[in-house]
Amino acid sequence: MYIQTTSPAKVYLVGAGPGDPELLTLKAVRAIASADVLLVDDLVNPEVLGHASPSARVVHVGKRGGCQSTPQEFIERLMISEAQAGRVVTRLKGGDPFIFGRGGEEREHLRTAGIEVEVVNGISSGLAAPASLGIPLTHRDWSQGAIFITGHGKTKEANPDWETLAKLTLTLIIYMGVARCREIQAALLAGGKAADTPVAVIQAATGAAQAQLITTLGRLPEDLAASQLGSPSIIVIGDVVRCADFHGTALPEQYRQM
Repeated sequence: MYIQTTSPAKVYLVGAGPGDPELLTLKAVRAIASADVLLVDDLVNPEVLGHASPSARVVHVGKRGGCQSTPQEFIERLMISEAQAGRVVTRLKGGDPFIFGRGGEEREHLRTAGIEVEVVNGISSGLAAPASLGIPLTHRDWSQGAIFITGHGKTKEANPDWETLAKLTLTLIIYMGVARCREIQAALLAGGKAADTPVAVIQAATGAAQAQLITTLGRLPEDLAASQLGSPSIIVIGDVVRCADFHGTALPEQYRQM
């Protein structure tokens, strides 16, 4: 679908959602349709580009953990140069641009260059992945809050304090944690998190290739290795995982809703 719109030259930082093209917001559709240039991340479902103008230039600027990626500095320079040339630029990201999407860095660079920026939120995989299995992030009986965490800090010093997080009764939603799951598990156990705490790992949430694992914190590294799940995946840790509907597959008794 193409919607004809007119806009002054600017940059939109747009969240394309977790994978299912039907989870794209109407505001995101308008931003895609208005673009002269689209800078598209690898995790964006190609179907959403059907909303773009036939004359729009599409530039694929892949950004995936553990894979060869377009340098962030190049992406920022390209956005600035295209906007300064009077073009409307839509930077299209998987999930939400302000949740582990580097949207804050990009907005800062664009504003420093004097360029108008509009952020269009998207549904983050940290919300969509648990919901796809019927897992609520909060529950009056089990969790009065949720924490979104990266498993892969920019530097070693920037990594989360897992031992402190282990002492909380909140749901932990971990992005980019597969490669470091053994380290994360050890730190959570050292901080006092129970080994029988339920865990869900959801790969490629809401897409055709979605796959998932339900296990416990004590068995996480071994079961994850055996499952062959990889990135992109969301790891959910907490008693709310007991609510999971494993796509019609019966859960082991110890993980069922109580």
